[in-house]
Amino acid sequence: MTFEPTPALAPLARILIEPLVRAALLEDLGRAGDITTAAVVPAELEARTALIARQAGVVAGLDLARLAFELIDPRIAFRVERQDGEAVGPGERIVAIEGPARGILTAERTALNFLCHLSGIATATASVVAALRGHKAQVVCTRKTTPGLRALEKYAVRAGGGGNHRFGLDDAVLIKDNHVAMAGGVREALRRARAAVGHLVKIEVEVDTLEQLTEAMAEEVDALLLDNMDPATLAKAVALVDGRAITEASGRITPETAPSVAASGVDLISIGWLTHSAPILDIGLDFEV
Repeated sequence: MTFEPTPALAPLARILIEPLVRAALLEDLGRAGDITTAAVVPAELEARTALIARQAGVVAGLDLARLAFELIDPRIAFRVERQDGEAVGPGERIVAIEGPARGILTAERTALNFLCHLSGIATATASVVAALRGHKAQVVCTRKTTPGLRALEKYAVRAGGGGNHRFGLDDAVLIKDNHVAMAGGVREALRRARAAVGHLVKIEVEVDTLEQLTEAMAEEVDALLLDNMDPATLAKAVALVDGRAITEASGRITPETAPSVAASGVDLISIGWLTHSAPILDIGLDFEV
């Protein structure tokens, strides 16, 4: 799989990530700190190390890794050799780290937990992006994220070349199947939503059938979530919409099935497993002589 670098990736603000890194370090340090390192490693020992990719993928989360080392010991030097959004191969150096050995060892696991997890999401996203080359459809994530880590995981999706769906319940109106059932139908749910929100708020509705789609198109709607439709039905749905709203396909889409979904002409493909089930990218810290 060939991964392309993600251009113009804006970093996350320190004020957003620092509380998360501090909390993770405090969780790991517990009440007595790193008793193993304190007992085994001399206080004056300096070390030269590197973060090395064990497998091919896309990097994400370097600022969090850097902050983990900095908060433990600001004397630790963190020199980035591969930026977030860049591809790496097995054995390639991502970061060179030098400084007090105790601090490096104490921060290592917290730094790698963030870096491996977010790089795994970026890599999974990049795999779908690669599968969709030649199609107009964009890959987007969902709200199926780890509690407390949503901003980080959505950043990792961007690092992998994908886009973000809404960040929370207040971003936009997304009328799902249960909303439709409780409102008494697609049209009634749309009417209530349009009457309740301001002119800048987008409205999307989930539809499972072409009949529901026709019902939705009779009202003012910005986007249509085409849920669990096969590629042939998706193509019919896109033709019915005819550019009057954004079309989004969802439902158990993988890198293998994504091209056939994209061939239907949908604008977006939303995938929940990018954030809730993507495997980590294996990255390790190696000592260098």
